[in-house]
Amino acid sequence: MNSNIAKINAGEMVTSAKFKEHVRLEEFIAENRGELLEQKVLGEVESPRGRFPIYGLRIGKRDNAENKPCLGLFAGMHGLENIGTHLLLYYFESLFERLKWDETLNLLLEKANIVSIPIINPVGMAMRTRSNGRGVDLNRNSPVEAKGQVPFLAGGHRWGPWLPWYQGTKGKLEKESKILVDFVKDEAFKCPFLFSLDIHSGFGVRDFLWYPYAKSKERFTWDLECGLFRKLLKKAHPNHIYKVESQSHSYTTHGDLWDHIFQKHSRFQKGAEEKRIFIPWTLEMGSWSWIRKNPTNLFTAHGFFNPTKEHRYRRTMRRHQSLLEFFLKSVVFWQKWLKK
Repeated sequence: MNSNIAKINAGEMVTSAKFKEHVRLEEFIAENRGELLEQKVLGEVESPRGRFPIYGLRIGKRDNAENKPCLGLFAGMHGLENIGTHLLLYYFESLFERLKWDETLNLLLEKANIVSIPIINPVGMAMRTRSNGRGVDLNRNSPVEAKGQVPFLAGGHRWGPWLPWYQGTKGKLEKESKILVDFVKDEAFKCPFLFSLDIHSGFGVRDFLWYPYAKSKERFTWDLECGLFRKLLKKAHPNHIYKVESQSHSYTTHGDLWDHIFQKHSRFQKGAEEKRIFIPWTLEMGSWSWIRKNPTNLFTAHGFFNPTKEHRYRRTMRRHQSLLEFFLKSVVFWQKWLKK
């Protein structure tokens, strides 16, 4: 084991290079590590600025974990989209402040667990690039091939890393991709019910909640359950701002990592006595609305994917926190709303 990884797993934070989101994540871990927060280093990735660990978190009590439902929260797959990582850190910091006095919240975390990789692509975030350090778009990197035509370039290609949306070498998962796949498999595949939420920005003028597939317009395995969740959200929050639909309604892509993880889960549960439900969701924050309100965002790559005005940044943090809370409660009480 690398000596840096050994030190971090032992509780000492060691990062060869720093960027603000990574520092904030390490500070959160250092302040809250304990009975309800476990962290481990899943691996390290290299960049011209040094080596970065990829942290995996588990929030909740590990006892009887395989029999509890699970919520997976993920961000930072595309390094330029740091608003997703900020949202997760904002939510986790708020969560642990409330756990100090909120008995109801403590009870929720006795009934379910949260697992998370808040920064999947630390090199991309440090270098402010969409891709990882090898020029690969991690969400075009899996072996899943789309059925039918995909958008030119944006749907994924293998021409080379000098163009965006590069899929990488055929048949090879990048290190970050493999870390994500293995983490979800190890931490959550045995749970009776699993929602994951991967947070992105960079598309549309409104906020989307997407469920699979990205590879095709065919009917998703848990399409009925997705419909029940859509109704649940609508009844609980009739004025919510999300368009809930299959990702393929907007566009299809090659190599979607969550389609790939779902396929692995489907194979994993074959022969199981009871069906384990896994629905990977994507929150796509509509960054084009930020550009429409502030056209100067177009002149920087960072501004295209993130709100640059302080009031819009704060509004983004506020507006999605209730969604993350709703996801947690819907996971805890999944058997109640799925019976309707």
